[in-house]
Amino acid sequence: MTLLDVNAVSVSLGDKQILSGLDLTVSRGELVGLIGPNGAGKTTLLRALAGLLPLDRGGDGGEILIDGQPLQTMDRSALARLMAYLPQGGESHWAVTVETLVMLGRLPFRDRAQAPSDADHAAVARALAACDVAQFRDRPATQLSGGERARVFLARALAGEPALLLADEPVAGLDPGHQLDVMEKLRGLARSGSAVVVVMHDLTLAARFCDRLALLYDGCITAEGLPDAVLSPEILERCYGIRAFQGLIDGNPVIVPLARTGTRTGTRTGTDEIDGGGDASR
Repeated sequence: MTLLDVNAVSVSLGDKQILSGLDLTVSRGELVGLIGPNGAGKTTLLRALAGLLPLDRGGDGGEILIDGQPLQTMDRSALARLMAYLPQGGESHWAVTVETLVMLGRLPFRDRAQAPSDADHAAVARALAACDVAQFRDRPATQLSGGERARVFLARALAGEPALLLADEPVAGLDPGHQLDVMEKLRGLARSGSAVVVVMHDLTLAARFCDRLALLYDGCITAEGLPDAVLSPEILERCYGIRAFQGLIDGNPVIVPLARTGTRTGTRTGTDEIDGGGDASR
């Protein structure tokens, strides 16, 4: 069942158009990776999906549907109970405990004047354990390392048990073991019936864990579909300007950049529809 439907979405920041005519669908049970070089528009798209950036005006900005409802007309409280957004580089400016910070993820489910319920405490406990931060529950969040803090903010997003999770580089700054843990958790969340959209730069993790990939380049989705097709040598060279080693280790895909090729090209004039993806040419 489609939970997120992006139709011809365009977004501008000031007088510069960042995204142009994007189409994307994400269904419950899917983990979809947004990949692409720096400046391609990945974070802009994620923020637009979260309702934090307006679409272009004049009827040219397209439409975003969440569970069949137009995003811009949805009740904010209802949206907060349905969707969680995890931005890059979360910071805590107050010395609240980790448990208190993660409990903020439960605010959409109760009146702010009410004390957390047993269900709230249970959801927070599950999120703390899932992100391997339960041992920090009583520690001020300001006393954590960057990687520990990133896992705490992921726990806050997971505490709301969202039907749709939008995560912007959730493994950035994590050690390799916790990168694997986080990706396993995101895949498990999708398998439980949620939809997950994650911005990633690690192509090996993207190929291993994501069901589908959407590659943004020059403000457009230039390729969408199954990871092995989107991450073809031709597309990597055209969009990233790299030559890469691609193989399997223990049955898992491995992609290691080897050299710059200097052959990146613009893609405003068209997109590739890859087997397993949506209609990227609309």
